[in-house]
Amino acid sequence: MIIPAGDQVQVGVEILIMMIKKLNFGKVHMMKSGTGKPLLLFQDDLGSPGWLPFYEDLARSFSVYVPSHPGFGKSERPDWMRSTRDLALSHLWLMKTLGLESVSVVGIGFGGWVAAEMATMCHHIFDRIVLVGAVGVQPTEGEILDEVLLSGEEYTKLCFHDQAKFEALYGAETTVDQREVWEVNREMAMRLAWKPYMFDQSLPHLLGGIDTPTLVVSAEDDKVVPASCGRRYADLLPNARLEVLHDCGHCADVEQPVELAALISRFVS
Repeated sequence: MIIPAGDQVQVGVEILIMMIKKLNFGKVHMMKSGTGKPLLLFQDDLGSPGWLPFYEDLARSFSVYVPSHPGFGKSERPDWMRSTRDLALSHLWLMKTLGLESVSVVGIGFGGWVAAEMATMCHHIFDRIVLVGAVGVQPTEGEILDEVLLSGEEYTKLCFHDQAKFEALYGAETTVDQREVWEVNREMAMRLAWKPYMFDQSLPHLLGGIDTPTLVVSAEDDKVVPASCGRRYADLLPNARLEVLHDCGHCADVEQPVELAALISRFVS
């Protein structure tokens, strides 16, 4: 069931509350805008403070759906959910509820891992897959930054190559509400991805079964996810290619929104 929430983050952007009948996923908060082919976008575990310019760029060409993961942001937390594969399964049911078929997916950071897990469960569901700074596979060089060792604000700042862009999005002084959102999201992420931290030992053995055309995007200055994760995805997925963005960190959707949206649009269209 889809319930209009009755508010907007900006003109033309719908806020929907998803209810999946018969399954205990709770209410899922989602933003939607644009016209054209459907494009499903999964956020990083940081979440999003609203409708980003990156989403707006994509909405010029696609019908863009941006759900908050169950347990993150404004979405309710299912008590039973304990793994990223559980989360991926919940999104498969969301797609069924939305009636989404012939859809492409963009997964950013943690959201990329979720998209990859979904594709291993049902590899025919996506027309195209885009993984941007995705976790989910163990890096062969370097380590995924452990956000537990830092405050939410410290960790988020390290996701940016250009600190001015962090301040443009969150302000020179972050609000109490924003810091609370980061803590809620981090708590849920650790429930799902603590041991092993931010990767699935089984996933590399399953990726070879996904023949969906896939674009893997890494950021040159990503301090959170080593470049070896992107190279590993590109090597393991049979129909993948790798692109590297320059002058940006882990939050490529904020630091290079126009370039990233153009890459995605060319690949998906």
